[in-house]
Amino acid sequence: MPALSPLAPERFPELPAIDGLRLATAQAGVKYRDRTDVMLAVLDPGATVAGVFTRSATRSAAVLDCQAKIGGDSDAGAAILVNSGNSNAFTGRAGEASVARICAAVARACDVPEDRVFTSSTGVIGERLPDDRITAAIDGLVGGLAPGGIDAAARAIMTTDTFPKGAVRTVEIDGETVTIAGIAKGSGMIAPDMATMLVYIFTDASIGRALLQDMLGDLTDRSFNAISVDSDTSTSDTLLMAATNKGPAVHDRHGPFEYALGDLMLDLAHQVVRDGEGATKFIRIDVSGAESDSDARKVASAIANSPLVKTAIAGEDPNWGRIVMAVGKSGAAANRDTLRITFGDIEVARDGWVSPDYTEARGADYMKRDEITIGVDLGLGDGADTMWTCDLTHAYITINADYRS
Repeated sequence: MPALSPLAPERFPELPAIDGLRLATAQAGVKYRDRTDVMLAVLDPGATVAGVFTRSATRSAAVLDCQAKIGGDSDAGAAILVNSGNSNAFTGRAGEASVARICAAVARACDVPEDRVFTSSTGVIGERLPDDRITAAIDGLVGGLAPGGIDAAARAIMTTDTFPKGAVRTVEIDGETVTIAGIAKGSGMIAPDMATMLVYIFTDASIGRALLQDMLGDLTDRSFNAISVDSDTSTSDTLLMAATNKGPAVHDRHGPFEYALGDLMLDLAHQVVRDGEGATKFIRIDVSGAESDSDARKVASAIANSPLVKTAIAGEDPNWGRIVMAVGKSGAAANRDTLRITFGDIEVARDGWVSPDYTEARGADYMKRDEITIGVDLGLGDGADTMWTCDLTHAYITINADYRS
């Protein structure tokens, strides 16, 4: 396992059992030895399932299968099976056949319809998935199903992650407590377009699929689509959320449930950035004063994905000229003479030139922090956006130069 990220949280949160959900993990040996690499989640009849997926043109067989199934409503139970170590992407008809065999085996063992079995795979691209190893583990998984166990599931889906990622939120609805618990994996190949990762969120709330799908779409844009590690979008990005419908009902948008869900999703997204391959700095980019929100996103993305900006921050060099460069290349409307740049509360540049109060020493001292905020005000309008990224270090090259070894 890779060394623990210096930005890792102090501990994995205590994730409670969700009524109507059972989980299990197994060592199937898909790629890794002596570690769990498959997780199975089984939902009681009546559960609602929604999802958001990568928009990659070369998305995996599992993603395509999930997309084909996600729009249906059913009172039957459901199951989610995830393997790490092999993404089953760019594997042609063989990949589709693997998904079909896995879904059929899970459906038989869990007594759920095949169109209510959702699978995800993460790992190396272009290698056939040894699905026989997964199907051989299914009976053991079913025998081990139990409430709770979300923490073990978070570990089973890891690849180059240095820590498991989890979050929990509770909210009061009609005097009753609703719980939302989620896990994620992701460390490299992270960029917006439903950013690169696997995410599974569960709640005991009662909520219709269409409403849940609407919430997920909007909240993803402000969380998982607002992070970047290395500007590369995976073939396997999957966010699945299941509501077991055992608790009080959620009927409306923009209420306490959606707020809590959005907060949880942002927490998980930040954890992915904090585990960025080789990362030593957690970076927030606030863009304001753009002609539109979309222009603000262009600027934030250009900064977040710039190797020159990210390597400067890795070297603790306050090279703000690279931020000017990123703004200029972004494609958004910009004006040199209205541009303002800050590092935290330090004004670095304004009115087309370096700020008269700025000193290189102050900038260099700020760059020594583990968490850095870059502010850009374009001075052109009311558009705004925020993204989160990390620095780019030699360790990123080391990890990815021999990823398949």
